[in-house]
This record gives sequence, structure tokens and C-alpha cells, in this order.
Amino acid sequence: MDVLLIGEESVVADLGAGGGWFTIRLARRALNGRVYAEDIQREMIEAINRRVDREGLKNVRPILGTPSDPALPEPVDAVLIVDAYHEMDDPVVLLRNVAKSLKPNGRVGIVDFTKDGGGPGPPMEERVDPERVVRDAQSAGLRLHSRPNFLRYQYLLVFVRSDSASR
Repeated sequence: MDVLLIGEESVVADLGAGGGWFTIRLARRALNGRVYAEDIQREMIEAINRRVDREGLKNVRPILGTPSDPALPEPVDAVLIVDAYHEMDDPVVLLRNVAKSLKPNGRVGIVDFTKDGGGPGPPMEERVDPERVVRDAQSAGLRLHSRPNFLRYQYLLVFVRSDSASR
């Protein structure tokens, strides 16, 4: 969350939020902001609603998106996509819509499992090479900002809009 500059008043989107594990952590970090928990499966949205209610969080808004558009209702400071990239039908179109939803200097963090064969995660054939993610993001109007290297079995790529100055 630090590399995405997520603060107390940030507006953040968790794309492919699933059951909301990262959504909850984002909501605790952006206590005076908003977190959009986006997924394309209604069942996941319902699960997030239950989890948010149980946690008593008031700053989370679940969103039922589509495979090509997360349908974010306002510009966001940061977008987090964790272990969902391989599920995207057309990642370039989705990332293009994500780029349109970013505030100036907004960031996109994509976390996925490495293909080196170590650790947990999906089968090797489902894992996506980080260089493909970089190419897709560039085609969508995003520019690689950084590649923090602190995850053991995953990679993290941080992008900004191509027309944004780096911070």
C-alpha cells in the first residue's frame, strides 16, 4: 500500500476483489477515503457486502463491473489488482478503462505469481509473465513506474498513466 501512496483519505479500487481480503485492508488504511471493491461475479459482491458489514466498515462500496470495464464511479488515487490478471479476457481494454479512471499521478499496482515454479499459487500455465503485463499496460496508456522486489513468490508492478509526471 505504501508503494501505491495509499493514505487515510485515498480513493482506491480493488479490482477482482474476490471475497474482499485486500478490500478490508485497504479500507482500514483509507479510513477517511473510499474503497471500491470491484468484481464481475455477483456472488463475490455479496460475499464482500457480508464481510464489510461484519467488520463495520463504512468506507467500502462494492461494484459489479464487467470483464472490460470496472465501472468506477469516480476518479481514483490507486488501483490494486492481486492474483487476478490471468482471469482477464482482454486485459488491454480493461487497463485502458482503468487508466481513464485514475486521478493525475494515480497508480496501478498489479501483483501476480512468478513463473519460477516456487511457492504457492495457481498452476504454471495460468501464471502471467510480468513482461506481458508491462506490454499490455503500455498498450493501454500506462507506463511502468516501478518494480518493487519484496515479495517472495509474486511480482509487483506499479504503473502510472503515460501522460502523468512521475512522483
